[in-house]
Amino acid sequence: MAKETKDYSKYFDFSDAKVLSEDEHGKTIRIKGREIHIISEPNHRQSKKRRREEVQVLYETAVPEELRGIGNGKHYIVYTYGCQMNEHDSETIKGMLEEMGYTPTEDRKEADIILLNTCAIRENAEDKVFGELGHLKHLKKEKPGLLLGVCGCMSQEENVVNRIMQKHGFVDIIFGTHNLHRLPHLVKEALFSKEMVVEVWSKEGDIIENLPKKREGLRAWVNIMYGCDKFCTYCIVPMTRGKERSRRPEDVIAEVRDLARQGFKEITLLGQNVNAYGKDFTDISYSFADLMDDIRKIDIPRIRFTTSHPRDFDDHLVEVLSKGGNLVEHIHLPVQSGSNEILKIMGRKYTREIYLELVRKIKEAVPGVVLTTDIIVGFPGETEEQFEETLSLVNEVGFDSAYTFIYSPREGTPAAVMEDNVPMEVKSERLQRLNRAIEVHSRKSHENLRGQIVEVLVEGESKNNASVLAGRTRTNKLVHFEGGKELIGSFVNVKITDAMTWYIKGEIVTETNEAPALAH
Repeated sequence: MAKETKDYSKYFDFSDAKVLSEDEHGKTIRIKGREIHIISEPNHRQSKKRRREEVQVLYETAVPEELRGIGNGKHYIVYTYGCQMNEHDSETIKGMLEEMGYTPTEDRKEADIILLNTCAIRENAEDKVFGELGHLKHLKKEKPGLLLGVCGCMSQEENVVNRIMQKHGFVDIIFGTHNLHRLPHLVKEALFSKEMVVEVWSKEGDIIENLPKKREGLRAWVNIMYGCDKFCTYCIVPMTRGKERSRRPEDVIAEVRDLARQGFKEITLLGQNVNAYGKDFTDISYSFADLMDDIRKIDIPRIRFTTSHPRDFDDHLVEVLSKGGNLVEHIHLPVQSGSNEILKIMGRKYTREIYLELVRKIKEAVPGVVLTTDIIVGFPGETEEQFEETLSLVNEVGFDSAYTFIYSPREGTPAAVMEDNVPMEVKSERLQRLNRAIEVHSRKSHENLRGQIVEVLVEGESKNNASVLAGRTRTNKLVHFEGGKELIGSFVNVKITDAMTWYIKGEIVTETNEAPALAH
């Protein structure tokens, strides 16, 4: 039986809400005894509109001098849900909190501020957040001075914000993806006014440079653009992240150079659709391929990017990637479905044939390339035959791994009003068959590496065994091998001895005349 749609109407009953004041700075209302200052709130209709307003690039200080000691002696926790973009946003949130004087903790009882940086892509992410809020309610009762905040993509959704205001009045701050840089001001307001503060911009934000970031480890993410203009019918991202806006090339390159000076070993360029980078520039002609060509000359051992859209993956980019060097042989290329009919309903604007031709070009230009993908099963109307087309595409491409999902509707998207007519047991069974097919290719790819020497960036100890180290190859494969923790942070050559489905095992090669397999 198809899943029942949620009844959101119960979160929109504001008959007991009283407007206390209203001016150009927003309005203050009271719901169930809690005063809420709404500076701005999400509006789906507004966020669907693509304005012609020019995006400003602002080089401002996010944490003004007067807010720099506000967190002295206090602790913070940031919980992150969702994609790398959210992880990167959390680095910025932590950077701002630390500039305000807060220090990190993992102990909830010690925390003075807890922020949930949320994801809106899948329903289970939303359920997790509301479950977490249920746990935090008890903590707030024990420690009324604790500041609780919800930010990220879920905050851009009207129904979520209304639900929090109605049912979770103990939350102190709600802010969105476009006004991340406003966090210090919102913390100050929540601390001094004791009201819930809601500020979610539906208009896309400007590009704010110079935001502090707290990066940890050997790998760094660099946002090169924000937003998405693709409007796939199942996806809420264009509404939660806004229109495509690219950072200036000189700002991106300066950040990457700075990370090289700091000694980072690997950088991932991030965007909702990285290969649309530069298409919004009106004063220069400069594409994602141009950016990759410039960045590959910077002295950083590995450069990755995610996520790319097949429609914007042009020949120039393929040509730049063929230059190798620090541009790694791993490309994440979401296909979503192998059926032309389903791709059309999804609004993907390419065909199976176009996708396969792109794969052929990439494999020809980049020897040993590893391709990974995203696939949705059980999209409204998907027939058994259409699902089989997805399976045959998986087998033809031979993906090394894939993020696979059962379709679930997101309120506010065109697909949400389509009849979700594929029964849940059919969706589940298709997902299992798809995962089995991908496992076969993953295992086969790993078997092919047996006996080869690969370059591994050592990331840390294995979770289960301190004498085993874990690291990744250029193609992003997870490798386990024995070694001392002094190797963490360095590159080592590892000879592959064993192939598992999702990782490979090996042993360190100390003295060898053999060069590591370049492609891996």
